[in-house]
Amino acid sequence: MASNSAAWLVAEKVKPLEVRTSPYALPAENEILVKNGAVAVNPVDWVQQELAIFPLKYPAILGRDVAGQVVEVGQSVTRFKKGDRVLGVALCQNNIGSGFQHYTAVSSGLASVIPDTMSFEHACVLPLCIATAASGLYQEDHLQLQYPSLSPAPNGKALFIWGGSSSVGSNAIQLAVASGYQVLTAVSAQNFDYAKSLGASHVFDYKKSSVIEEIAEALNSTSTAGIFDAISANGAIQACLELATRVRDTKFVSTVRHPPKELPNGVTAKMAFATDIPNNKVGKAIFEDFLPHALAQGSYVAVPDTHVIGKGLEHVQAGLDYLKAGVSAQKVVVSL
Repeated sequence: MASNSAAWLVAEKVKPLEVRTSPYALPAENEILVKNGAVAVNPVDWVQQELAIFPLKYPAILGRDVAGQVVEVGQSVTRFKKGDRVLGVALCQNNIGSGFQHYTAVSSGLASVIPDTMSFEHACVLPLCIATAASGLYQEDHLQLQYPSLSPAPNGKALFIWGGSSSVGSNAIQLAVASGYQVLTAVSAQNFDYAKSLGASHVFDYKKSSVIEEIAEALNSTSTAGIFDAISANGAIQACLELATRVRDTKFVSTVRHPPKELPNGVTAKMAFATDIPNNKVGKAIFEDFLPHALAQGSYVAVPDTHVIGKGLEHVQAGLDYLKAGVSAQKVVVSL
């Protein structure tokens, strides 16, 4: 049996992570075991290390994004086989299913095969952010958009995304365009071209004092399918809630963090969780029916760009610190 090691968070709020041995375990019946070729860092990882926002049993392993090769397949899994190159969301429900290690058990419902031409470093930027975006865009208790396809037809409706250059926002743009929606997004001026390259038709500078009025005017000139807050930080959720008060067609905001308890009159909001979709029809629509084929034909790209911080688990802590300092249109990655 292969040996495993992980970057451990040994106790609450302890730095740095420590690289130690970790159990090598066979996957459950609906899981695949992935030998990780690269892992990506997300804001929730450094926030958990420094603020302990979720209760964990320590020592613990963090990490939600993995890409690598399937080495074991659960007995109920038929979509994958040993040797497949895949990306997947690490659910972190236990240490075996966490990302910052050499072998991770991944739910088959949150995994996709990747083309031979795609590196693990590029593939691992996708899993958590596409799952989070899909949760907000497609679930029945969120925006309920029509599912993406390889040959989408315009449906005449518009979706607004706050933070289209973020990891989640970059994927929300691509998914919405592949679902036939016109996408409007608010980003920094330096990321206008980036957002347009992903398919956004209208971009707005979120720093402008008149940005809410400009977006509302644009949305009220068409049919609006929804408002998606892809970052929530730095006033984003407040801006989206205010926008919802001014838009004719929708009063609901799907967001990537918990919305405030006090909401504007008539407006509702809900947090989107990637963990909601592995075994429902949204997970199947994205990770089975759409993403493998879209990656293969090149119509869906792995974004944002990677910033490889180093090779080996000992570089995960540097990745957490780098991300905490702030990045724009980048995903921090560790090669393994």
